Amino acid sequence: MDLVLQRAYFKEGTNGALFSSYKFLCHTIELPWKQNQRNISCIPEGVYEVVPRFSKRFSHHLQIQNVLGRSLILIHPANDAQKELEGCIAPVTYLSGIGKGIYSKDAMQKILSLVHQAKARKEKILLTIK
Repeated sequence: MDLVLQRAYFKEGTNGALFSSYKFLCHTIELPWKQNQRNISCIPEGVYEVVPRFSKRFSHHLQIQNVLGRSLILIHPANDAQKELEGCIAPVTYLSGIGKGIYSKDAMQKILSLVHQAKARKEKILLTIK
């Protein structure tokens, strides 16, 4: 399964659109680009493997593998990048500003459903960020 994240960079944050097989899935919010600095920057553009993960804090979510110079980069629900993200990506149903959105849990469920179907088919999940 191939996911593609098209980003738009702003000083206050990063907004994106996530696609699967050229079909729009949801918007995304992230921190602004600050040279891949830990906890304050979005991650570099590139191709990454994504795997399902579970934690008490975020319940079911996704982890982005092998991010250069970073660890534990997740795709998890959040509605305000500056207040709720530390380098991770949050899916949102609607953008409400730069680095802000609403109905993040709904968007997360949509992505998780597709990822779990792909995993059941034994497909590798790849995320291309551009």
